[in-house]
Amino acid sequence: MALTLTDGTATISTTEYFLASASTSKVDQTDDALLSVWIEVESVAAADLFRIKLYEKVSAAGTQRSFEIGQITGAQVFPWVSPMLFVGHAWEVSVTKISGTDRVVRWSLRKAT
Repeated sequence: MALTLTDGTATISTTEYFLASASTSKVDQTDDALLSVWIEVESVAAADLFRIKLYEKVSAAGTQRSFEIGQITGAQVFPWVSPMLFVGHAWEVSVTKISGTDRVVRWSLRKAT
């Protein structure tokens, strides 16, 4: 088993930002992996709310769906960390600002393959 760390930073606004693609344009990832998402937001204020979503297919022939895997709201002392997720058919993780001020986000995708 190999561990791959992909790190990045981005300013998150109301435009959905895709972490694995490092872009506001989504490029589906197809590597089979155990995935953990780590996110740290700079200077989060009480009115700030960010949504974290996972896109994935249930099966290779299925339709890609998204679902919320977490939120970051208000001042944070610790990074937000997802549970381990099994991904592989057509996955991507996104962050979107729902309310508050645009913020710089540091993120890490930690994959075991």
